[in-house]
Amino acid sequence: MSTVTPNRAHTLFDLTGRVAIVTGGAGLLGYHHGAILAAAGANVVLLDLAVANPAMRAEQLQLAHGPECLGLSADITSEKSLQEARDVIMAKFGRIDILINNAANNPKVEDTGGATSQAWSRLENFPLQVWNDDIAVGLTGAFLCSRVFGMEMVKRNSGVILNVASDLGVIAPDQRLYRKEGVPDHEQPVKPVTYSVVKTALIGLTRYLSTYWTAHNIRCNAISPGGVFTTQPDDFTAKLHSLIPMARMAHKDEYQGAILFLCSDASSYMTGQNLIVDGGRTVL
Repeated sequence: MSTVTPNRAHTLFDLTGRVAIVTGGAGLLGYHHGAILAAAGANVVLLDLAVANPAMRAEQLQLAHGPECLGLSADITSEKSLQEARDVIMAKFGRIDILINNAANNPKVEDTGGATSQAWSRLENFPLQVWNDDIAVGLTGAFLCSRVFGMEMVKRNSGVILNVASDLGVIAPDQRLYRKEGVPDHEQPVKPVTYSVVKTALIGLTRYLSTYWTAHNIRCNAISPGGVFTTQPDDFTAKLHSLIPMARMAHKDEYQGAILFLCSDASSYMTGQNLIVDGGRTVL
């Protein structure tokens, strides 16, 4: 005889009345993370740089899903900016239940990176300023957000922190994906070192936070997604697909189920873990 109550499946994933913050929330994946939380009943706060127009994106989220949402401009590398955002959120909603540390710099291999060399992304040429900027946003920003918003969770003795890592926080980049025909080895583009360093460090931050606030019923997990198909060149996607057992990249909405699971009571006995969702790439 089943011990599952009739509404158990619904209530496990119900976020009605909870307040969720998504950093980098006006971007492609950040917005989709926020969308599934809003669809589950959460009041979602999208934090992003002013140029990304988080207020407009929050309005779109609210129109699409119903719960009141908020878009705030903030610099996650500035503790003062985050404290100001916290004060606005607390004045409006009175609580913070969920934090998704999603914001990150992700310079494309073909970008200039502020350097004059075409091979700027190579370790020997990698600009120190790009290193500092990437670490500041992707890692220091996650630390500061966890501290500023996590302390509000401590006061409530409840909360969830989710760090968005990557499959490249678990395995090394396969630099063959970025090779260009006819280009000398020392000029070949590569995936920048900071991406792997930041995403790996976020998994370490996850483990640390998962035991730090357990007495306050705060869970912390990570998700390591694989690549999302947008407008990548055909030659790149063909090479990447050959490395993925499911033979494709993810659709932009395919991480929503995992995001909702990790942010809801459905994962109430899960903390300190890294959920890998990558089409099977890291099992090879």
